[in-house]
Amino acid sequence: MNNIFLQNVRLTEDTDRKPKQAPQHIAIRDGVITAIGADISPEKGAQVFDCQGAIATPGWLDLGTQIADPGFEHREDLHSAAQAAAAGGFTAVACMPNTKPAIHSKAEVLYICNKTANEAARFFPIGAISQEGAGKDLAELYDMFSAGAVAFSDGRHPVQDAGLLLRALQYSQAFGGLVMNQPYHKTLAGGGQMHEGLQSTMLGMKGIPGLAEEITVQRDLKLLEYSGGRLHIHLVSTAESVAMIRAAKAAGLQVSCSVAVANLAFTDVELANFDTNYKIKPPLRPESDRQALINGLLDGTIDCICSNHEPWDPEAKNLEFPYAEFGMSSLDTAVSLSYTVLKDVLPFAKLVEKWALGPRHILGLPAPRLAVGESAEITIFDPETTWTVQASDLRSKSKNTPLIGRPLQGRVRGIVGNGQIVWNN
Repeated sequence: MNNIFLQNVRLTEDTDRKPKQAPQHIAIRDGVITAIGADISPEKGAQVFDCQGAIATPGWLDLGTQIADPGFEHREDLHSAAQAAAAGGFTAVACMPNTKPAIHSKAEVLYICNKTANEAARFFPIGAISQEGAGKDLAELYDMFSAGAVAFSDGRHPVQDAGLLLRALQYSQAFGGLVMNQPYHKTLAGGGQMHEGLQSTMLGMKGIPGLAEEITVQRDLKLLEYSGGRLHIHLVSTAESVAMIRAAKAAGLQVSCSVAVANLAFTDVELANFDTNYKIKPPLRPESDRQALINGLLDGTIDCICSNHEPWDPEAKNLEFPYAEFGMSSLDTAVSLSYTVLKDVLPFAKLVEKWALGPRHILGLPAPRLAVGESAEITIFDPETTWTVQASDLRSKSKNTPLIGRPLQGRVRGIVGNGQIVWNN
């Protein structure tokens, strides 16, 4: 393990959630914080990193990352995903099961855990609800849980069969498992390419109505009310969805939800030039929905923000709009984008909560703390730096992002995790 010394940082602690203005230093040995203070010095042989007043926060976790390994390593493999995560400020990712084979048994869960054991960013596998994520037969939930799966979801293939989701909620209660589902009704969405509304009409594109999401949110909440258990509604995008979840929480249901950073940053007007990098699920919605999502973050209805990272090769995205795949590569840029968009409406401590603490609370994982004797799982973020995204900045194998050439406010300086430091020059 490395001996690491972080110089001149400001601290954000999960006790008061307020950045301390006086620069501090953090000493780390064998992956554990050994000292914090303004008057400490590095040990002999320590790696010294001058953070120049950047803020050290508990390490961020991305919930629902698509990794493409095994089976689609040309798009992303576990090492490139780990590099992209570290560059983007994530000390951990909870990865979706949409691989080949799918993460639907103990063997695939162990594959992810073992292959990423030496990465600075930790990987927490999300097991498939159904065999192969095909939405038919229940997968081996308890075996996967015992092997290290932190939740269950069919990921980018949302569960359409209400009976299957009900059985998953009932079965997982025996061991406190979490069921995740993205609210997307395939037959209502049809062959839609973007949000159904004024913009889709003007562009002559088949739309995806908000109803395709909202009716699934309503169904899943009713199933949860009937069965009990723990449910996470992944990637909400409409005002009505937020309102239903807000009411469900007030009624005492064990439900949480997340939002993709792109849906906080952009609206469907971005599709006017048919840029396929904006073609994502859930689709970009109108400004009224975007504002409702921000309000949901502020009042606690929405528990965390996600990158919704979905890497694709150029052959899948550089096509006419109707033929291009849905998805955006965003691990490298998600936090900077969220800070750029939300810095004037969401306090920085609240942003840290939505990236670092909220996801772990959902998954039942302990939150990292910046305190002596604690494991060092730290994100170092400089809110003062403005930078323009270049393809060379992206550590992901895939570059399917509309942010290349766009300026962002706030940049990740580095992370500390698993006894290592990853520093962005």
